[in-house]
Amino acid sequence: MIDKLAAKIQKTHAPVVVGLDPMLGYIPEHIRQAAYAECGETLEGAAEAVWRFNKEIVDCVYDLIPAVKPQIAMYEQFGIPGLMAFKKTVDYCHGKGLIVIGDVKRGDIGSTSAAYAAGHIGTVEVGSKSYRPFDEDFVTVNPYLGTDGVKPFVDACREGGKGLFILVKTSNPSSGEFQDRLIDGRPLYELVGEKVAEWGRDCMGGSYSRVGAVVGATYPEVGKALRKIMPKSFILVPGYGAQGGKGKDLAHFFNEDGLGAIVNSSRGIIAAYKQEEYASFGERHFGEASRAAVEAMVKDINGALQAAK
Repeated sequence: MIDKLAAKIQKTHAPVVVGLDPMLGYIPEHIRQAAYAECGETLEGAAEAVWRFNKEIVDCVYDLIPAVKPQIAMYEQFGIPGLMAFKKTVDYCHGKGLIVIGDVKRGDIGSTSAAYAAGHIGTVEVGSKSYRPFDEDFVTVNPYLGTDGVKPFVDACREGGKGLFILVKTSNPSSGEFQDRLIDGRPLYELVGEKVAEWGRDCMGGSYSRVGAVVGATYPEVGKALRKIMPKSFILVPGYGAQGGKGKDLAHFFNEDGLGAIVNSSRGIIAAYKQEEYASFGERHFGEASRAAVEAMVKDINGALQAAK
């Protein structure tokens, strides 16, 4: 799957992933009201609004990008109907030819971690039949419990050809409370990066490992250091746009081949119509606003990569 991701990035010339993280406040009034009219002001109604919102955005941007990244918490908050909307979104995106990165941030040990891996990127056996319950292409994993928590996911990748992005240096302001702590004179995130490289050596695709890393756009110098520590790992880069990351900050996240990183924007894309720059589209054309925001993001990142050559 990592080879497919690299190929799609090269085909679209867009090292970009759109985060499908729909809050009800992002969803235009006419979408919400139509869903409530059909399903009531219920969890089912909220999930239906989320699905309709996602579908229109995907329909407007799928030809521009290689991948999407739904954040499962935004669906889980609506219970079982929300999880059904998550699965419906994953399947629809696959139908549009998109790679799906499930932002699930799982991390546990033993059979629990193995069950998470099976449910999201592996298979489960039910009698004589096998199923892929959520069937994302990649998932995000929290490595805080160490190798015990990560190995079941790596095993699932090796068996099924799918991939991981392991949290190394996240984009949130308080990430440094733990991730920047010095261990034998080195920040913890560097030690985690070394483990990512180690886990990935036994799970290679072509040029890159199926085991990648999450490194926030808000820490460009950290990205530069970690790129050297993890030369064969793809880096998923959150924090672009709404969190402050810009194209000019990101060149060091990439390798000389122009690959090695994919940059995420969530509300900066899906709620673009709420921004002054795209307000002229209006609520009813929110998908077109998202398309314009994707085009601007691709131009910004590619311009920065060209300038860095």
